[in-house]
Amino acid sequence: MKLAEIYKLIDGIAPFSLSRDYCEKYGAYDNSGILVDCGREITGILFSLDCSLRAVAAAKEAGAELLVTHHPAIYAPLNRLGQDDPVTACARAGISVLSAHLNLDCARGGIDDCLAKAIGAEKTVRMHELPQGGYGSFFTIDLCPLSAFVKKTEKALHTGRILVYGDRPVEKIASFCGAGMDEESVAFALEKGADTFVSSDPKHHLIAEAVGKGLNVVILTHYAAENYGFETFYRKIKEKCSLVRTEFFTDERLM
Repeated sequence: MKLAEIYKLIDGIAPFSLSRDYCEKYGAYDNSGILVDCGREITGILFSLDCSLRAVAAAKEAGAELLVTHHPAIYAPLNRLGQDDPVTACARAGISVLSAHLNLDCARGGIDDCLAKAIGAEKTVRMHELPQGGYGSFFTIDLCPLSAFVKKTEKALHTGRILVYGDRPVEKIASFCGAGMDEESVAFALEKGADTFVSSDPKHHLIAEAVGKGLNVVILTHYAAENYGFETFYRKIKEKCSLVRTEFFTDERLM
């Protein structure tokens, strides 16, 4: 397959226009799309949440000509690339890189939706709405102890690294994939009457504010908060790429 054909497949599931729409509407920044194009025919693809040296090594071992990541391999403007940079390693090996970031966070059935569904959501209310999706989820589940909710979350997301504040029973949840805890998301959770806030990578003052206002705060690793949804996305692409070998890489050290 051509790289452009795979881009089109991904665009059909998580339109790259979502990234542009989200950035324009909510003042965000992103760099999704084809970030390294080595011009080779694609006979194998490795999917990895990050463009890391371990992911590049796995792509080489798999004989993949394409690495598809969630987190952009090139994010901020670059001043230089070192010899040990993963992007340099990809280019040397002839491995193209395609990253689907905010578009995949926001797509219907994307990473934010997958996180909410994994921890119990059936129907959600969005914090940020877009015509074809959105970001930030509020939903209700059957009332249960916080400890039971945490155990269920650990099992669903295949992680044992969860930091928990609070002791309230869990029924009304606000969840945000990635580094989704900020002033706006905490305010959204409180406005909706949530008793539990789920995200990752928070700043201390936000935890203190949320706990001070009576919220349980459940902190996942960033990796665990998104790898489940990214693997779900991988399976969707795998079904549509029957002529291309596809593999999924998980860095267990980060779960």
